Parts: sequence; structure tokens; C-alpha cells
Amino acid sequence: MFGFIIAIIIGGVAGYIAERIMKADHGLVVNVALGVAGAFLLNLLLAIFFGIGGGNILWQLLAGIIGACLLIWGYREFKARR
Repeated sequence: MFGFIIAIIIGGVAGYIAERIMKADHGLVVNVALGVAGAFLLNLLLAIFFGIGGGNILWQLLAGIIGACLLIWGYREFKARR
């Protein structure tokens, strides 16, 4: 249960930072979702292609920020092509 709460907090912070970096405007729930999904996605890709990963909070925060930025960018590209 504690790990789930920490994941939500880190995801929220990562999503908020990514929102500021990408100059987007989302709510709290979207920030948490982007941060958690971004961390999961980036960790998965790094593990598959490079065999690296980390479990500490700083690594997860960094992965969440980069992953959320990639998700925001991908959404903008998808929306621009429609």
C-alpha cells in the first residue's frame, strides 16, 4: 500500500514538472496519470532495449518526467496529424 501511495506522489510531481517543461495545461489527475504512465513506459523501454533500470525514487522521478514529456509530445503529434 505504501508503494502505491509513493508512486502516485512521484507521478504527480513528475507530471507537474513535465507539464511545465512542455508548456501544457492539465489537471492534477492527468498529471498523476502522465507521470505514472510515463515512468512505466520509459522504464519498460529502457529495460527492453538497454537492459537498465532503477528502483530508487530519484530514478523513478526522472523516468516519470521524461516519459510524461514523451507522452505529451506524442499526443501533440497525433493531434496535429488528425
